Amino acid sequence: MENILVFCLLLLSVSVATSQTVIDSATFLRCIVRQGLNPPDQTSEVTYIPTNASFTTVLRRRIPNLRFDKPSTPKPLAIVTVKNWSQIGTALACSRELSVQVRIRSGGHDFEGLSYTSTVPFFVIDMFSFRSIDVNLTEGTAWVDSGATIGELYYRIAEKTNVFGFPAGLSPTLGVGGHFSGGGYGTMMRKYGLSVDNVVGSGITDSNGNTYTDRVSMGEDLFWAVRGGGAASFGIVLGYRVRLVPVPERVTVFRVEKTVGEGALDLIMKWQSFAPSTDRNLFVRLSLTIVNGTKPGEKTVLASFVGMYLGGSSKTLNVMNRDFPELKLKRTDCTEMRWIDSVLFWADYPIGTPTSVLLDTTVTNKLFMKRKSDYVKQPISRTGLDLILKKLVEVEKVVMNWNPYGGRMGEITSSRTPFPHRAGNLFNIEYVMDWSEAGDAVEKDYLSRAREMHGFMTPYVSSNPREAYLNYRDLDIGSGGNSTTYEGGKVYGAKYFKDNFERLVNIKSIYDEINFWRNEQSIPVRK
Repeated sequence: MENILVFCLLLLSVSVATSQTVIDSATFLRCIVRQGLNPPDQTSEVTYIPTNASFTTVLRRRIPNLRFDKPSTPKPLAIVTVKNWSQIGTALACSRELSVQVRIRSGGHDFEGLSYTSTVPFFVIDMFSFRSIDVNLTEGTAWVDSGATIGELYYRIAEKTNVFGFPAGLSPTLGVGGHFSGGGYGTMMRKYGLSVDNVVGSGITDSNGNTYTDRVSMGEDLFWAVRGGGAASFGIVLGYRVRLVPVPERVTVFRVEKTVGEGALDLIMKWQSFAPSTDRNLFVRLSLTIVNGTKPGEKTVLASFVGMYLGGSSKTLNVMNRDFPELKLKRTDCTEMRWIDSVLFWADYPIGTPTSVLLDTTVTNKLFMKRKSDYVKQPISRTGLDLILKKLVEVEKVVMNWNPYGGRMGEITSSRTPFPHRAGNLFNIEYVMDWSEAGDAVEKDYLSRAREMHGFMTPYVSSNPREAYLNYRDLDIGSGGNSTTYEGGKVYGAKYFKDNFERLVNIKSIYDEINFWRNEQSIPVRK
């Protein structure tokens, strides 16, 4: 009897020790070798662990946000830079076998670093090598792998034609996989809607390594979910088939800047009614930044009206003088160019920069970053605007970008894709906090200022829920940790997706009932 008891205790101790085993990088690498990559001789070229000399370089090449590029930032056990579909299956097999969480990185532009950090043991599947782009002018479509950047997509389209383009974001290094799966807006959204409104096909790999290469095989529910619902909650999106949109041979861009002392308040007041209702070929973003005033030590707000018209300068002036004469736009303010060159203009490249710069996927100007977002449904009063401008001066380090809706955005129903912010919205607000100085105290100060400005805006923006844009990821609005419950997920889910959150949960509960794909703001399963 005593021998049996000792044996049972030994068995229990082994069981406890096994359950508490911490998986290390070497164990993960052995699993990859055992599972077998295809081709097998690519293991060292595909899988990087911290002892590999190239690990840090591979990890950092797509980390644009220095907030998550510190010595204290949790590092992955490994980075698997998959080169084909079967290698994704191998990596996922090790994730299941070792119970190690997986993060999926395309461009790395998640503003909270969720595509390459975690608070539990994890590894990264890096889609950097999935960058194929096939433009088919006969069909008017293009297939783009999820690891490609939108700059590469723009370049490959323009390489073949000057009369087609695609509506997506302003930063050329944004990864297609993340940008599209969150919605994807840009300067042509008033004309053509979001990126996801022009996606006609996709492919995805599920947690068991099964790959569905088209819309039919993946099914309409999954296809709906990955177009704005955050694809990382459902699987690894391999790429998207997009519908190209017509663009004129020449577009017109302009920038007019006015300080508060030069009448910016009146212009902002008018912009609120003009920008969402004008000709849908016209997009005029309003940026509010802090600059030096006319007196020593004085600060003031600079309002920048940055616009693009899908057409020539004469038509641009006609529309602007009709709908926004107060801005007094002049022909000398306007520059005609090809649509592909306007991509560089919006990315703040000097006019005349060769378009080949769009093929450079390196983020050269890395900064510490924080983003927040809001939606405005009613014009803000003159009194309210005056208070906002004064608060900006007080807070000082926050930049606000106001992006107009209307046009096509108001015609697409809120349930057509998971992205729900459609009719009824005048404009979206992006709160921008970028800084270069390192240090915990500095970061705390900047984050505090962002939250203060965001809190001040409460009376002027949407409510119940206070809506937010997924691609301006913000953990301040709610986080489920690494074991998101339905109730926890609903806190941020309602803000990002409104009523579409419930359908996303239903789809998640069917296709990923064990909640394999999860992060701090993933879609939860209902149970």
